[in-house]
Amino acid sequence: MRVRIDNEKCQGHGRCYELASALFSEDDEGYGTVLGDGTVSDEQVTNARLAEVNCPESAVVIETAS
Repeated sequence: MRVRIDNEKCQGHGRCYELASALFSEDDEGYGTVLGDGTVSDEQVTNARLAEVNCPESAVVIETAS
């Protein structure tokens, strides 16, 4: 499982990095950024899903391997 942020949708509310600080951070303008390559550890799955459902613009995207 990986996370990413759709930069065209992100408006910088910061919910992603407030809810999942091990997965997301903010840039100099307050927009969300993915830490590392976006891989979600087993321990961070719940936080990744919280970030996804709490993003007002649906900019946080969870990708699963198929």
